[in-house]
Amino acid sequence: MSLGPDPDELHPMPGFPRVVALRPLAAGRDNLSVGPYSYYDDPDNATAFFDHNVLHHFDFVGDRLVIGPFCAFATGCRIVMNGANHAMSGFSTYPFNIFGNGWEDGFVPATWTAENRGDTVIGADVWIGAEAWILPGVTIGPGAIIAAKAVVTRDVAPFAVVAGNPAREVRRRFDDATIASLIEIAWWDWPVAQITRNLDAIRGRDLARLRSAA
Repeated sequence: MSLGPDPDELHPMPGFPRVVALRPLAAGRDNLSVGPYSYYDDPDNATAFFDHNVLHHFDFVGDRLVIGPFCAFATGCRIVMNGANHAMSGFSTYPFNIFGNGWEDGFVPATWTAENRGDTVIGADVWIGAEAWILPGVTIGPGAIIAAKAVVTRDVAPFAVVAGNPAREVRRRFDDATIASLIEIAWWDWPVAQITRNLDAIRGRDLARLRSAA
């Protein structure tokens, strides 16, 4: 039985270099983790995702980007990390200290770090639309859909569809009981052979069959 693409093959679709698997692309980067089969689609230099699409992600800040398995990132989406933030506790938000030449004197790093919003976590099976923006410290639940050009400023519930600027919940993809069952089943954590055997239930709407396969 074929078990799908190699999760560590950089280009999992032969002949389509615009599609890149993010887990192998993330290898060697200590401030992020990526689950298997998550991918980015971009006709222009898709392999630069972590340099061009993940912004202001500096090791010295200490925040992490966590991307679950089976996520789909559309062209031009952006993930903004805490390194983009400016201290807002004083009268000015201008980052005088980074320019040095005496302007760093008296700067108290705690005034900046106190406003950091923590890690950014994107759950399993999330679809992020073209040119959407994810702001620092956001958690997106599994199964969520982020509409094209949405600006996500707050946490997104599992299996929610959000759109707009700032992004607001439009609807839930399923009723509460079904969402609770899907989170409990967590098919995205199954071994790949088990996923492959049950693809019809996963990509269909047969919850009973999915439960029996768990």
